Amino acid sequence: MSKNKAISSYLEDYYWYWFCNIPRIGKTKLRQLLMVFESPEHVYKADVEVLRGLGLLSDKELMYISDSKKDNMIYEEFISIRKKGIHFTYPGKEDYPQRLLHIYDYPLCLYYYGKLPDDNKPSVAIVGSRQNTTYGYNVAGVFAKSFAKMGIQVISGLARGIDGAAHMGAFKADGYTCGVLGCGVDICYPRQNIELFTQMKEKGCIVSEYPVGTAPHAGQFPVRNRIISGLSDVVIVVEARKKSGSLITVDAALEQNKEVMVVPGRIGDSLSEGCNDLIKLGAAVITRPEDILDIEEIRRKLDDYRNIYDYKSSRSGECYIGMKTEENETICNKTEEKSTNSIPEYEQNVNSVHEFKLATPKNMLYSCVDLYPVGLNELIEKTGLSLQEISNALVELELEGKIEEVADNCYARIYV
Repeated sequence: MSKNKAISSYLEDYYWYWFCNIPRIGKTKLRQLLMVFESPEHVYKADVEVLRGLGLLSDKELMYISDSKKDNMIYEEFISIRKKGIHFTYPGKEDYPQRLLHIYDYPLCLYYYGKLPDDNKPSVAIVGSRQNTTYGYNVAGVFAKSFAKMGIQVISGLARGIDGAAHMGAFKADGYTCGVLGCGVDICYPRQNIELFTQMKEKGCIVSEYPVGTAPHAGQFPVRNRIISGLSDVVIVVEARKKSGSLITVDAALEQNKEVMVVPGRIGDSLSEGCNDLIKLGAAVITRPEDILDIEEIRRKLDDYRNIYDYKSSRSGECYIGMKTEENETICNKTEEKSTNSIPEYEQNVNSVHEFKLATPKNMLYSCVDLYPVGLNELIEKTGLSLQEISNALVELELEGKIEEVADNCYARIYV
């Protein structure tokens, strides 16, 4: 880039930063000003009487604009965020996500750490309750991990619960994940996610439309949900109550003509009511990670990105729970071995070949433990093992990090 172009780019960045940080001027007024002047630079250079003549701004708002140009604080903030490694982008800049330009009320600017999602790669948003069950947490992690293996970007809100499980699941597969915040990108909220927050700054992306330093407030999180859906091709709801904030993301997705998929839940479970209601209304059901490949936009972008053209629709899926055979009542994980020569790589990652395994007490027990917690008595009934054999196997599996005791004598499988 030539020196003149570099200076021009720097000034354009600053004009946009100034424009988006004028105190007490709402987004509606800012958009109206852009419609008239076409660029923040022209607003900045406009005479106050010209601005007054538009009839859009009150005397106080005119004063805020005038004072903001005299105050060095905005410029100092502009310099400061660059030193902190925080990127700033806006519509028309090369790194601004093109997907967002097609949504209602697209962000006038974005602040971010890392690298924003690639518009040419498929993206899936995974959202759900903060007060999740072990089952929901594991489902979110398993799905995100599988999507990452396929080359799908995982988007969520970096909240506790389902969001955190989705981000961590993607990292488990060395995949890409992006967290959209309802506060400034320099603020980790909730604090319990600080380790994940740090990892995402370095290996993924943290993005927000709110200025650096903006504290978290309840009203800001529903607003950011349109960005979560806007960055995604599909929104998946894992667990949601009837009035869950996740349903705001669903509404935004439907307004944006995005696909919505739902993990079904138990009847009568309050954390599943929102999900089951969505299914009643016609939302697609997703019960296996590879179900995402039923969405044409996902397949198309995978084909474009991975240069895969021979899509095969036949797929058996990953076996999550073992089965007791009628012949010998042994427990094993089994999936038919099949040739992978004609199957795209992203499906091979999901449909990995499984061999029959010896029915040792540990294998038998592990095969009976699923995403839903299973009680000790049920394990004895399913396996036919003695209490001592089960106790020994449980200890081994817990030490290996494969299962966890989620309540007294109730165990669930760990996937992430």
